[in-house]
Amino acid sequence: MKLSLLFENAPDIEIGGLCTDSRKIQPMDMYFCMDGMTFDGHQFVEEVVEKGAVCIVHAKDIETMHKGVAYIKVENVNRTLNMVASKFYGHPSHQLTVFGVTGTNGKSTITSIIKDVYSHFKPCGYIGTISISYGDVTMPPSLTTPDPILIHHSMKDMVDYGMQAVALEVSSHGLEMGRVQSVDFDVAVFTNLTYDHLDFHGTLENYFEAKHKLFLQLKSDGVAVINVDDPFAKRMVAGCKAHIVSYGVTADADYRGDNIHIGTNGSTFDLIHHGETYTITTNLVAMYNIYNLLGAIAAMCESGVALKEIVPYLSELTQVDGRMERIDEGQAFNVIVDFAHTPDGMEKVFEFANSITPDGNAIIAVFGSAGKRDTKKRKVFGEIADRYCDSIILTEDDPRDENPRDIANEIKGGIKDTNNIFIEDRYSAIRQAIESANVNDTVLILGKGDEVFMYREFGREPWIGDHIAARHVIRKHCLGLEDELEK
Repeated sequence: MKLSLLFENAPDIEIGGLCTDSRKIQPMDMYFCMDGMTFDGHQFVEEVVEKGAVCIVHAKDIETMHKGVAYIKVENVNRTLNMVASKFYGHPSHQLTVFGVTGTNGKSTITSIIKDVYSHFKPCGYIGTISISYGDVTMPPSLTTPDPILIHHSMKDMVDYGMQAVALEVSSHGLEMGRVQSVDFDVAVFTNLTYDHLDFHGTLENYFEAKHKLFLQLKSDGVAVINVDDPFAKRMVAGCKAHIVSYGVTADADYRGDNIHIGTNGSTFDLIHHGETYTITTNLVAMYNIYNLLGAIAAMCESGVALKEIVPYLSELTQVDGRMERIDEGQAFNVIVDFAHTPDGMEKVFEFANSITPDGNAIIAVFGSAGKRDTKKRKVFGEIADRYCDSIILTEDDPRDENPRDIANEIKGGIKDTNNIFIEDRYSAIRQAIESANVNDTVLILGKGDEVFMYREFGREPWIGDHIAARHVIRKHCLGLEDELEK
């Protein structure tokens, strides 16, 4: 695309691509001098020009300007990046029905449900923590909410592939750092707001304000879907120009769940909407997944799909890897892998485990806490686990440059009564938990879900994934079967 099509009065230079990372610059790229938390992109202008960048978008003065390179000074580089990325890729979000989901917990599950079910009516892609996926294309994720270049590039690829919709996880980091400013959202869903990411936001109020940005951005003919049972719900849509609908269980809502029955392998409930009652049968379990399902249903209905047409597809939803994932290899006890990494998320998983574990049987939990992240929640993790568990195995969980034992000791500060041990190697910890389980016990493996990497001091290191580790341990060490890892 010509630079003159992106900026008024700009030279007629051909732009081959957009880039914010000086290490990834390609010839003919436009480079945006982003001022990040660690580096200032203005420091690398000379480097990217040497590598072939033909345009520099900057906010600070540039000392040396090279002939043949266009220098465009703007007030806000990030805002300009959003505008240019959308235009460069043909405004793909305007060509798709865009579902944005934000909240502390539930983003991955709701967006995955929408992709799964909505695709029966219109082909739908997904961008989030689990992957970037559409049709038969699946790519590994970068961030929960990627930067504007990757977002719009991915959406353009989806449009070219034939997608008509996309479900996008919208994180508080992504909102605060302005990654979705130029995304044209049609439906925005608010799940809940609980203690999380305060190492980044500082206070719960700042965390709320970051989430609030999505609903202030929502267009007047869009739809805001809110969990009315959450204390922050009404504040979240204050100032929102869009049509507002609600979902919930305890409060009156436009989409309300009632007569809820949660089993070990599925749930049933009545969905009351506009005075009509619909019987819902689903393979999802746990109360928080009833909320997730209600949010997804409301979002899809508000985008034009009749509720009665959605209902048949809810009974056998595709399992979201690492989200309340039941590991069943024929063993006589429950094994559940979940991404829960917040106090609220962990408590909800423990509540479900308590409901399915018979009296007299044990709940055994394996978890840790991430290094270089909110340290205040570590003791809280210990306090929550102490209330529900009969045995706790503490282990590594993305330690980064912290000592996993030191992290475990902080978690132990909240454990008063429950037997607990520390096993640093995560696979060994999972093996210990599973091998110690008796018939009808419940083993919970929490924190990483389906992630296949471990963050260490030097960066990412491959990790087989909790779900794979659990299956391997059960097959090899409990059932004596051959496993794919042994081949």
